[in-house]
Amino acid sequence: MADFRGAARTSVRARTPRIVAPLTALLLSAAPLSGCTGDSASGTKDGITTQAQAQAPRVTDDLQDDYLKVIRNVLPSVVQIQASKDLGSGVVYDDKGHIVTNAHVIGNEKTFKVTVANDKDELTATLVYSYPEQDLAVVELDKVPAGLKPATFGDSTKVEVGQIVLAMGSPLGLSSSVTQGIVSAIGRTVSEGDGDGGPGATIANMVQTSAAINPGNSGGALVNLDGEVIGIPTLAAVSQDLGGGAAPGIGFAIPASTVKTIADQIVRSGRVTESGRAALGVTGRTVVNDNYQPVGVAVAGVTSGGAADRAGIRAGDVITGVGDEEITTITSLAEALAGLKPGDRTKVTFVRGSHEETVEVTLGEQ
Repeated sequence: MADFRGAARTSVRARTPRIVAPLTALLLSAAPLSGCTGDSASGTKDGITTQAQAQAPRVTDDLQDDYLKVIRNVLPSVVQIQASKDLGSGVVYDDKGHIVTNAHVIGNEKTFKVTVANDKDELTATLVYSYPEQDLAVVELDKVPAGLKPATFGDSTKVEVGQIVLAMGSPLGLSSSVTQGIVSAIGRTVSEGDGDGGPGATIANMVQTSAAINPGNSGGALVNLDGEVIGIPTLAAVSQDLGGGAAPGIGFAIPASTVKTIADQIVRSGRVTESGRAALGVTGRTVVNDNYQPVGVAVAGVTSGGAADRAGIRAGDVITGVGDEEITTITSLAEALAGLKPGDRTKVTFVRGSHEETVEVTLGEQ
């Protein structure tokens, strides 16, 4: 059973994975030339042609050149953010000094120290707005330095499993660090811990990556080989089977499309005006049975005029299902809602007294 914690707070040890598959695939493409004779290739021992041998370093050089080009272009847009207790990363969002990062990096603070890549001078920044529900925040530099370079954000709907990606940030305080890996999966819904053992934000459509994400990487950049930011590294997996230790090669990033939607609103209005997150309009807690197994979410309060209120759900009801999803904990309720949108109609099943009831609910917005 794995849980997930903000990378700025979780002690995670991970090894940087080696890129093997892309090189192997390209080298195998030269295999049909092995053992051939003719003017275009002269044979060597073991039947390997000099042409195939010559192609291998070119393939390596090409991939290395791609890496170097991306790093040169994007790393200057990735900054280190220092709060009084936490240290994380951020990405320059525009030329006006706005920087996007994770909400858990900045916590409850209002002012920060920022260090730009390849520059030891500390800048100061002020919080514009934090949106913990999506674990995103925007801070603004008090003074915009000359040559500040905004990152280019890509279209995260075009992200594919197997793409090579680079994670840039300040893991363990090592500023301007780069790790590499691939996109392992897309469309993940992941629930964070709040750092104190309780539930944190539940985020949909996360990008899973094998690129190492360590404490301090939070808020940095997950970048494709076109030099586009496709996500903000946010979480590293922690395995209970390993005693709460790292599950190597499993990290998650908030997709660029979500980052742009939230950051644009904050820059424009100073807050999030349309979250796109479905809400039931209740506060609740996980309830357990006599065997201490979670069996549902007890409604502690109902927002007046909200989705649950309009559907007749009351305090004291125990929610056990949303749509086709079984609800056993407050986290499973959040994950079920994360897959829905404001305005969607869904069935909510709950127990009132000794009777089970099901109602149609039109979801509101969080």
